[in-house]
Amino acid sequence: GIIAGNGQASSCKKCDVPLRGLAPGVRIVNFHALDQNGQGTDASVIAAILKAIQLKTTYNIQVLNLSLGRPVYESYIQDPLCQAVEAAWQAGIVVVVAAGNDGRDNTAGTNGYGTITAPGNDPYVITVGAMNTMGTPDRGDDIMTTYSSKGPTPIDHIAKPDLVAPGNQVVSLMASGGATLVKAYPGNIPPVSFYQNGNSHQLSNAYFTLSGTSMATPVVSAAAALLLQQNPSLTPDQVKARLMMTAYKVFPQTSTIVSNGQTFVVQYDVFTVGAGYLDIQ
Repeated sequence: GIIAGNGQASSCKKCDVPLRGLAPGVRIVNFHALDQNGQGTDASVIAAILKAIQLKTTYNIQVLNLSLGRPVYESYIQDPLCQAVEAAWQAGIVVVVAAGNDGRDNTAGTNGYGTITAPGNDPYVITVGAMNTMGTPDRGDDIMTTYSSKGPTPIDHIAKPDLVAPGNQVVSLMASGGATLVKAYPGNIPPVSFYQNGNSHQLSNAYFTLSGTSMATPVVSAAAALLLQQNPSLTPDQVKARLMMTAYKVFPQTSTIVSNGQTFVVQYDVFTVGAGYLDIQ
């Protein structure tokens, strides 16, 4: 199966620069799973997951972020990709996976339900959907994105996603060698003034804007890292339980969004928002 994601990948290496953002002090180990177009195969992703398990002790790997997915072809019990993420989970690594971006898919007449991608369909992992912060720091105006994939999972009918996090119009670091995305979407390059005073017309050469559950997933990965920094003895199950139990659960019943002439009505049910909106505080 072809794996697609919104991120660039590099060869396996340990980065010496701390992640200065959502989880200060965390260091990143990158595994080559996708090519320059953000695509790969089951084999390439499984190989990266197994390498992460192998190097767990060497680099103290505690959280594995998978901002990627592909259609569900069989039960998670038989799916080799799902079995790989379960192996990481059983090895003591918190696995955080994107739910998918097929929430607008109505080809089956389900209004986007039943569109969770693999390996986010596995019951062990933390599966993340995307919220829209509306560009404000106040949670009160946040709404669910229309594209975020919804449960239940195909074939096994498991309730997913597990929770949702900010994932729309996220401005973050541009990967080195990220020319593919930059050339395809030059309008997504933010001005320097977005994060620095002055230079209002100069475009950034270090940041890029993307939307999707692939953007929401590392927000939850960072939250998991913060929990583990505070209490290193937490198991993956305990991290998942704490994030789901403490998730913000105040939503409207529905929201209506008009995009490109289409009107979408989003229901805030368990198959859309899971246990709620990430609340790391």
